[in-house]
Amino acid sequence: MALEQLCDVVQRCQAIKDEGFSPEDYDLFFTAGRTCIEEGNSAQVLSILVDEKNKNIVRCMGWNLLGPLVQILLKKEDRNLPHCHAILSHLLEVCSPKELLVGLLEQVEEADTGSIAETVTLLLKPLQTALLRLGVKKASSVGMALSTLLSQVARLPVPVTKEQEEDDVFGLCHCCTALLQFVKPFVEEIKEVVKDNNKISKDNELRVELLKFCMKSLSKPLLEVQLKDPDTLLKSPLRDFATEILIILSSIGESLPDLLSRNVLKRREVPGFLEEEVRYPKESLACLSYLLFVDHIAVDIFPAVLSPIFVLQCNMEYIDLLLSRTEESRLQKGLELYEKSLNRVEDNNLPVDLLELKTFFSVPQNLVKVMTLCPDQTLRTKGLKVFQLSIDKFNTEAKYKFFKGMLKTSHHAGVEGYIIKNIKNQVDFSLRPCNGNDWFLGKHLLPLLRLVLCLPHGPETDLLQNLDRIMESLNLLRYMLIRDKEWENETGIWIELYKIEDNYLKPLRTGLNMSKAHYEAELKSAKENKKISSKDSKTSVCSVTVDNEKLPNMTPEMQIQVLQSAVFTFDLIESVLARIEEIIETKERPLL
Repeated sequence: MALEQLCDVVQRCQAIKDEGFSPEDYDLFFTAGRTCIEEGNSAQVLSILVDEKNKNIVRCMGWNLLGPLVQILLKKEDRNLPHCHAILSHLLEVCSPKELLVGLLEQVEEADTGSIAETVTLLLKPLQTALLRLGVKKASSVGMALSTLLSQVARLPVPVTKEQEEDDVFGLCHCCTALLQFVKPFVEEIKEVVKDNNKISKDNELRVELLKFCMKSLSKPLLEVQLKDPDTLLKSPLRDFATEILIILSSIGESLPDLLSRNVLKRREVPGFLEEEVRYPKESLACLSYLLFVDHIAVDIFPAVLSPIFVLQCNMEYIDLLLSRTEESRLQKGLELYEKSLNRVEDNNLPVDLLELKTFFSVPQNLVKVMTLCPDQTLRTKGLKVFQLSIDKFNTEAKYKFFKGMLKTSHHAGVEGYIIKNIKNQVDFSLRPCNGNDWFLGKHLLPLLRLVLCLPHGPETDLLQNLDRIMESLNLLRYMLIRDKEWENETGIWIELYKIEDNYLKPLRTGLNMSKAHYEAELKSAKENKKISSKDSKTSVCSVTVDNEKLPNMTPEMQIQVLQSAVFTFDLIESVLARIEEIIETKERPLL
């Protein structure tokens, strides 16, 4: 029935000249042709389509059969495959390339999640054929095809382990490899232009579309991928894809060093219809930087002439972007890029001027968030390691100003405690022979100490919440009083001591006595309540209020344990504080 209908509509349309077919003709041709293909009559459909008398009909209406053809080809039914492939080849030869492009991309867009990889790999060659038929006016169509393809490929799950990349169950690796073959003739075309003219216009439309393809590939899937090194996976399709993307960038006239330093050099003069932020997305450049300096991709085409400090400065923009995200994969890449960039710099070599740059303020702030808020313990530990590495790279003046800034802005007792510990290390280093400096001794050190030796809310400061900061502050003060002799006073601590006593030690002693008395009373009450509740056979659950805050419901045993821990903490603070008070009381200038 359907075959007869197809023969009838084709016979009737043979008499129509040019493109004068009616909408009804299109509908009948599509409906009958689709049914024939679906019913397994593809051999008869092929014989009709290749008939020379029907060439004009096929040229105008044949592309409508792409949908049913693709569905049969995806099913891979052996009986119909040869004829369906032959029909597709004939359509690619005869039909309008623009209509073919629309029809093929429609099939790519409509692919369901389970068939994305198969659809993409099936249609890449037909798409390439249609695009090449467009001649010199193909640039925008190439861009449209690449955008559609990458949008679908980006939906595929990214392999995480070596085994997953080898198995390639979801087809991402196969798609990436096939995409490289797809763009090859278009890249070669640009390379020929460069070869003939020794340069190429930045606004050459085909070049721009290939640039957009590379930038989008860097963003997805490459920024999502953790590439395996050759020792782990000798043949890695994803590593090869990353390498080729960087080679394509270089081939189409993009300098990798210029791309890397784009944000630092503030290049805003890019001419043409595409704004720089669209042409060079920061997330894509972040991936480019990661590939170069962490994965060491395409190092043979990247000249090693940039200074380590300049590379770090360039990368800070990308590190900041990655560390500002919440996805663990982004955070990991941000930490690794920061670490690799810092490792290239010698210790004590970063000048203080860099702290005037916005990223040298925002990156530490984002790093603090990773260290304190990230749910992944491994990333928090890595964050702390990189934080210390960054401190080690600053010169003495930069360390001083960095510490000062962090004490004012971190608002986290643990981080402040860590900074104070670093200050102690710098003071210790400066007091050693031949290491004296103007920043961690004398007049510059005293303003820093005033930031360290203070209680945010005086005697009412929550000592438990600020424990890390308080303990490190007391350890620093104790060290300086013991290490720096009163008659030498290299740090200036002895002339500042009366202020420290009034503004820090006395309020701390008052707060400590109040807190300890309060918690000891609560502990006594909890023990008494336990004795009463022990007479009840049922397990008791109650709550305790400390400092106007209600603790979570817990058993009496848990309450007692928490309160005992708090009292022990106060004893710890008191032991150091008492030692400092003892040193101050007994320290006297020796008689001459």
